[in-house]
Amino acid sequence: MRYHPLSKTTIEISVIGLGTWPFSVGYDWGNSHLPDVPSILSVAQENGINFIDTAPVYEGSEEALGHALAGRRDRFVLASKCGLCKDGSWPVHDLRPISILTQLENSLRQLKTDYIDLYQLHYPDPSVELEEALAVLQRAKEQGKIRALGICNVNAQQVEQCMHSISSVQNEYSLLHPQAGENVFQICEEEKISLLGYGTLCGGILSGKYKKEPNFRRADARNYFYRCYRQQSFEKAQKTVKRVLQVAYQKKTSPCAVAVAWALSHSQLTSALVGAKTTSQVFENAAGGDLHLSSEELSYLEQPYG
Repeated sequence: MRYHPLSKTTIEISVIGLGTWPFSVGYDWGNSHLPDVPSILSVAQENGINFIDTAPVYEGSEEALGHALAGRRDRFVLASKCGLCKDGSWPVHDLRPISILTQLENSLRQLKTDYIDLYQLHYPDPSVELEEALAVLQRAKEQGKIRALGICNVNAQQVEQCMHSISSVQNEYSLLHPQAGENVFQICEEEKISLLGYGTLCGGILSGKYKKEPNFRRADARNYFYRCYRQQSFEKAQKTVKRVLQVAYQKKTSPCAVAVAWALSHSQLTSALVGAKTTSQVFENAAGGDLHLSSEELSYLEQPYG
């Protein structure tokens, strides 16, 4: 496993991070039972993954991590977020100062920790300036509750507004969404801000597991969040999925590893965040950290699918 420094800190994070949205006990990923989180963390650690990303809106994820991290909190770099809260089944934006501080204290309690290594604004709130929200968190950082600040799901202009306060930007980035912020890539490179990519497998579709269009409930994240599971979008995405499967077959590895390796081929990406529900998925994802793709293979994978 390779490691990169988190900008403006002494923290080193693995080039593959463990995304924990699949740990949710809500309906974001269907009616599923809670994964064996302690075993998943053990396998992640054995494979060199030290970076974990979570959020309170991933219902139950922070609590599960809090229990699983007992006795080994210092072995992981822990990231969480604020600003996205559940109101019934659907998330709402809330970066009001009092809400931020409440969310932070709740996360510290649920994660059973005194500090969070990287605390991020999950999404911009149209009613609150990003700089105002970060100023609130800066005070919490000075109190030792946060080690570094980051922002997520932002455009280049928003990064420019916050670049002196943040260590990282987290945006969606995958073979099916490669255009998600080239201007963001540029400014992060110029300002030496760490770039984190999520949705590396697009909710699992790049693993090749879906042979036909799935029938998800309306509140399932693969229905409302990712845009490649419905009708023509699904059919178009399958062209890229087939190329991923072909490269995986030729290299005798998993399609997950290929999708992860493609994301990491972008030299500016500090870490690719990949979710997992099982230990075997952690193994497959971790293999992408050491997988080399040739320029010919990259070009083949990047053929337009639209």
